[in-house]
Amino acid sequence: MSGDLRAELRDFLQQLNIQTSCVEHPPVFTVEEMMPHLQDVSGAVTKNLFLKDKKKKGLWLVSVRHDRQVNLNDLAKKLGVGSGNLRFADEAAMLEKLKVGQGCATALALLFDKDRAVKLVLDRDLVDGGHQMVYFHPMTNAATMGLRPEDLLRFLRETGHQPVLESFE
Repeated sequence: MSGDLRAELRDFLQQLNIQTSCVEHPPVFTVEEMMPHLQDVSGAVTKNLFLKDKKKKGLWLVSVRHDRQVNLNDLAKKLGVGSGNLRFADEAAMLEKLKVGQGCATALALLFDKDRAVKLVLDRDLVDGGHQMVYFHPMTNAATMGLRPEDLLRFLRETGHQPVLESFE
Protein backbone atom coordinates (compact mmCIF):
# COMPACT_ATOMS: atom_id res chain seq x y z
CA MET A 1 0.00 0.00 0.00
CA SER A 2 2.73 2.49 0.92
CA GLY A 3 4.32 1.93 -2.52
CA ASP A 4 1.16 3.14 -4.27
CA LEU A 5 0.87 6.12 -1.91
CA ARG A 6 4.53 6.96 -2.42
CA ALA A 7 4.04 6.87 -6.20
CA GLU A 8 1.00 9.13 -5.86
CA LEU A 9 3.06 11.56 -3.75
CA ARG A 10 5.91 11.46 -6.29
CA ASP A 11 3.49 12.19 -9.15
CA PHE A 12 1.95 15.11 -7.23
CA LEU A 13 5.39 16.60 -6.53
CA GLN A 14 6.34 16.18 -10.20
CA GLN A 15 3.16 17.99 -11.30
CA LEU A 16 4.31 20.91 -9.13
CA ASN A 17 7.84 20.68 -10.61
CA ILE A 18 9.23 20.11 -7.13
CA GLN A 19 12.69 18.55 -7.19
CA THR A 20 13.45 16.04 -4.45
CA SER A 21 16.33 13.87 -3.36
CA CYS A 22 15.71 10.54 -1.72
CA VAL A 23 17.73 8.27 0.54
CA GLU A 24 16.57 4.65 0.74
CA HIS A 25 17.29 2.87 4.03
CA PRO A 26 15.98 0.01 6.18
CA PRO A 27 12.66 0.74 7.92
CA VAL A 28 13.21 2.98 10.95
CA PHE A 29 10.87 3.84 13.80
CA THR A 30 12.87 6.48 15.68
CA VAL A 31 15.09 9.42 14.84
CA GLU A 32 17.97 7.59 16.51
CA GLU A 33 17.54 4.65 14.12
CA MET A 34 17.28 6.97 11.11
CA MET A 35 20.21 9.33 11.62
CA PRO A 36 23.06 6.91 10.79
CA HIS A 37 21.53 6.50 7.31
CA LEU A 38 21.43 10.27 6.73
CA GLN A 39 25.03 11.21 7.51
CA ASP A 40 25.60 12.53 3.98
CA VAL A 41 22.53 14.75 3.62
CA SER A 42 22.74 18.51 3.75
CA GLY A 43 19.80 20.14 5.48
CA ALA A 44 17.35 19.66 8.31
CA VAL A 45 16.03 16.20 9.13
CA THR A 46 12.60 16.22 10.77
CA LYS A 47 10.75 14.30 13.40
CA ASN A 48 6.98 14.26 13.23
CA LEU A 49 4.42 13.83 16.00
CA PHE A 50 0.75 13.04 15.37
CA LEU A 51 -1.30 14.50 18.21
CA LYS A 52 -4.89 15.02 19.23
CA ASP A 53 -6.51 17.76 21.25
CA LYS A 54 -8.23 16.02 24.17
CA LYS A 55 -11.13 18.48 24.44
CA LYS A 56 -11.95 19.49 20.89
CA LYS A 57 -10.80 16.24 19.29
CA GLY A 58 -8.71 18.19 16.78
CA LEU A 59 -5.79 16.45 15.08
CA TRP A 60 -2.35 18.01 14.83
CA LEU A 61 0.78 16.99 12.96
CA VAL A 62 3.88 18.58 14.45
CA SER A 63 7.00 18.64 12.25
CA VAL A 64 10.19 19.83 13.92
CA ARG A 65 13.91 19.59 13.41
CA HIS A 66 15.01 16.16 14.62
CA ASP A 67 17.13 17.59 17.43
CA ARG A 68 14.37 19.74 18.95
CA GLN A 69 12.49 18.94 22.13
CA VAL A 70 8.70 19.28 21.96
CA ASN A 71 7.05 20.12 25.26
CA LEU A 72 3.39 19.18 24.72
CA ASN A 73 2.14 21.42 27.56
CA ASP A 74 3.96 24.47 26.19
CA LEU A 75 2.80 23.71 22.66
CA ALA A 76 -0.80 23.27 23.82
CA LYS A 77 -0.70 26.72 25.42
CA LYS A 78 0.76 28.30 22.25
CA LEU A 79 -1.97 26.68 20.16
CA GLY A 80 -4.69 27.77 22.55
CA VAL A 81 -5.90 24.27 23.39
CA GLY A 82 -4.97 24.48 27.07
CA SER A 83 -2.05 22.98 28.95
CA GLY A 84 -2.25 19.21 29.28
CA ASN A 85 -4.72 18.82 26.43
CA LEU A 86 -2.40 17.52 23.68
CA ARG A 87 -1.91 13.76 23.52
CA PHE A 88 -0.49 11.33 21.01
CA ALA A 89 -3.26 10.27 18.65
CA ASP A 90 -3.77 6.59 18.02
CA GLU A 91 -2.47 4.84 14.94
CA ALA A 92 -6.01 4.22 13.63
CA ALA A 93 -6.59 7.99 13.36
CA MET A 94 -3.28 8.44 11.56
CA LEU A 95 -4.10 5.65 9.11
CA GLU A 96 -7.55 7.09 8.48
CA LYS A 97 -6.45 10.70 7.93
CA LEU A 98 -2.89 10.43 6.60
CA LYS A 99 -2.77 6.86 5.24
CA VAL A 100 0.41 6.09 7.19
CA GLY A 101 1.06 4.09 10.33
CA GLN A 102 3.43 4.29 13.27
CA GLY A 103 6.93 5.40 12.35
CA CYS A 104 5.77 7.02 9.11
CA ALA A 105 4.22 10.32 10.25
CA THR A 106 5.18 12.99 7.74
CA ALA A 107 4.03 16.39 6.52
CA LEU A 108 4.05 14.88 3.02
CA ALA A 109 1.11 12.67 4.06
CA LEU A 110 -1.07 15.80 4.22
CA LEU A 111 -1.62 15.18 0.51
CA PHE A 112 -4.06 12.46 1.64
CA ASP A 113 -5.85 14.57 4.27
CA LYS A 114 -8.55 15.50 1.75
CA ASP A 115 -10.98 16.95 4.30
CA ARG A 116 -8.19 19.02 5.91
CA ALA A 117 -8.91 17.57 9.34
CA VAL A 118 -5.26 17.70 10.39
CA LYS A 119 -3.62 21.00 11.34
CA LEU A 120 0.13 21.27 10.75
CA VAL A 121 2.50 22.85 13.25
CA LEU A 122 5.82 23.48 11.54
CA ASP A 123 9.09 24.33 13.25
CA ARG A 124 9.84 27.89 12.07
CA ASP A 125 13.51 26.89 11.71
CA LEU A 126 12.61 24.47 8.89
CA VAL A 127 11.51 27.34 6.65
CA ASP A 128 13.51 30.28 8.05
CA GLY A 129 16.70 28.53 9.17
CA GLY A 130 18.60 28.77 5.88
CA HIS A 131 18.48 25.01 5.23
CA GLN A 132 19.20 23.85 1.69
CA MET A 133 16.76 20.95 2.10
CA VAL A 134 14.27 19.66 4.67
CA TYR A 135 13.79 15.91 5.00
CA PHE A 136 10.63 13.85 5.60
CA HIS A 137 9.54 10.25 5.05
CA PRO A 138 7.80 9.85 1.67
CA MET A 139 4.85 7.70 2.92
CA THR A 140 7.25 5.00 4.10
CA ASN A 141 9.79 4.78 6.91
CA ALA A 142 12.17 2.95 4.55
CA ALA A 143 13.20 6.20 2.82
CA THR A 144 13.78 9.87 3.57
CA MET A 145 13.00 12.57 1.00
CA GLY A 146 14.45 16.05 0.87
CA LEU A 147 12.90 19.12 -0.70
CA ARG A 148 13.66 22.82 -0.55
CA PRO A 149 11.87 24.71 2.24
CA GLU A 150 10.05 26.96 -0.24
CA ASP A 151 8.86 23.86 -2.12
CA LEU A 152 7.57 22.37 1.13
CA LEU A 153 5.50 25.52 1.68
CA ARG A 154 4.19 25.38 -1.89
CA PHE A 155 3.31 21.69 -1.46
CA LEU A 156 1.39 22.52 1.72
CA ARG A 157 -0.49 25.39 0.02
CA GLU A 158 -1.44 23.09 -2.86
CA THR A 159 -2.84 20.53 -0.41
CA GLY A 160 -4.85 23.23 1.38
CA HIS A 161 -2.78 23.16 4.58
CA GLN A 162 -1.56 26.46 6.00
CA PRO A 163 1.09 25.64 8.60
CA VAL A 164 1.19 27.19 12.04
CA LEU A 165 4.82 28.27 12.42
CA GLU A 166 6.22 27.87 15.94
CA SER A 167 9.68 28.15 17.44
CA PHE A 168 11.09 25.12 19.26
CA GLU A 169 14.39 26.56 20.56
